Amino acid sequence: MALPKIKTILYTTSLGKHTRPVFRQAVNLAQQFDAHIIMLHVIEPIGELGQALIQNYLPQDLVKKIHDEGIDEVKASMQKRVEVFCEEELGSLDKTVTLDIEQRVVEGNYTDSILAQAKLSNADMIVMGSENTFGHHSQTTRQVIKGAKIPVVAVPTGKAFD
Repeated sequence: MALPKIKTILYTTSLGKHTRPVFRQAVNLAQQFDAHIIMLHVIEPIGELGQALIQNYLPQDLVKKIHDEGIDEVKASMQKRVEVFCEEELGSLDKTVTLDIEQRVVEGNYTDSILAQAKLSNADMIVMGSENTFGHHSQTTRQVIKGAKIPVVAVPTGKAFD
């Protein structure tokens, strides 16, 4: 039986300051396997009360415009983070490193969205942080590991790993 081929890595990010070690690992794996990285940020939708307030006080076209501009800002932030990473961590290497990274922003439940994007993308591996923004074990990571049909690499994001 042949070893599995890793062609697509789904890297999930909260865009927090603590996520660089996770991205570093995703890049390392992508380099080893010559794989494509899908950089995924999931936004949970606002609740019913927030939705009702927005619909009652703002015109629908303005809500859509604000929504779309917000998504574009998140994507621009993701692109900037990749550029800064390449400049700070890859610029001094002896060899040129070429990254194949696609940014995606989706809305929904974190776990369900990650698993759905992994399936939709035919991802061969998921790389995500093992802790949340507050340094506690991530419930989302545990749920993704439990529900995933592909390997999940849970990267420590603590200070000692930087």
